Order: sequence, then structure tokens, then C-alpha cells
Amino acid sequence: MRILVVEDDIQLAEVLAEALNRRQYVVDIAKDGEAAWNSTQSMKYDLIVLDITLPKLDGIKFCHQLRTVGINNAAHRNATIPVLMLTARDTVADKIAGLDAGADDYVAKPFDLEELMARIRALLRRGSSSSTVNLLWEKLYLNPSTYEATYDGYPLSLTLKEYAILELLVANGRRVLSRSSIIEQVWSVDESPVEETIRSHIRCIRQKLKALGAAENFIETVHGLGYRLK
Repeated sequence: MRILVVEDDIQLAEVLAEALNRRQYVVDIAKDGEAAWNSTQSMKYDLIVLDITLPKLDGIKFCHQLRTVGINNAAHRNATIPVLMLTARDTVADKIAGLDAGADDYVAKPFDLEELMARIRALLRRGSSSSTVNLLWEKLYLNPSTYEATYDGYPLSLTLKEYAILELLVANGRRVLSRSSIIEQVWSVDESPVEETIRSHIRCIRQKLKALGAAENFIETVHGLGYRLK
């Protein structure tokens, strides 16, 4: 899942991004409202964590603009995205303004990080039930809630990126995923790995699956196109 953190306090944004990365989310950071708006025009997000006091375009106006576009164009890629407002302005009037602009939740600074993570999980569950659905492909079992993987009942030890790639492949089944598509959905825009990185991760996943009895071509290479499950 991909989350956009919109926060002009770079230190706080990086702390949030690190905490979300540890929980297997792909995170992009925008330092002002205009940059955040541009990001929503080119990328689909599952949730936005949005500060109110921002340069160029403040959080209230950004959220209102996002929802207005959604009303006028229901097919817009972020029309119904959950928005969690994060701000130091903890007054009833500010909360009402944020919620009226279209925010789904409101957390005041300073905040408890674990509480914030719990609120994010709750909004993601509300927005998409797929995040809590266990995934199964033949003898491979994935639990997106705990990031646990097993093959034929045996634990499959994966790095965070390996798990994310395998989850993406299982979720898409026989659909071919290009390397660029995998990069877009698993890495943040600031990481930008080369396609050889994807080959390396796929090779490691295959070796780990093979060690537990899976066929060598459990992940199939479709030459010139990408990868899919056999």
C-alpha cells in the first residue's frame, strides 16, 4: 500500500516515513501542498497523512480541492482516498474546518506514534477490505496483516521488499507485471531502483521458494514483458 505524507517539517516527515516503511507501506513525501497535489495527479495512493499548515497550498485547501475534483470526476484516481489531518492546531473550529473540507480523521501534535499507526490502519481497513484478506496461491500462503509467508506449511523468510513483490504477484495472479510496474508499486518515488534490482529480488524469492519445494518456475518470466505466477 502507498501512503503520501504531506509535511513541511522534514524531520517529522522522515520519522513518519521510517515508521510506515517498517510496517511495509510504500511512502512518498511532499513538502508543500502544491507538490502533494502534483503527486496525486500522477500516482494512486491508499491514504494521505496531511499537515494543515503548509507552504503554497495549505492542508484545508488541498483537501477541499481533492474532494472537489472527486465530486466532479468520480473516476479520478484519488477521489475517495482517506485523508488523516495532522496538525498542531487543536481547536474545535480547526477540527470542524478539516472535517468539512473532507478529512476522515484528525490527530493533533504532539501525538503518540503507535496511536497514529492504529488510526492509519483503521482508515486503510475502512477504505479497502483487501488489506486484511489472506492470499493463497497453490501451497503459498501470505498474511498481509502480519507479513508472514509460508509454503506448504513451512515458514518462508523474506525481506520486506521480497514480501511486497510476492504479495503483488499473488494479488495479480496470472496477470503479467512489468518491472517498471513492480518498481512503481513497491518502491517510493525517491528510491527509484534500476530494473536489475527487480531481477535480483525475483531470483532470491525463487531460491527461497525452491528450498521449500516449489517449482523453479513458480514465478514465471514472460520474456520482454515481466513476471507472473505459474
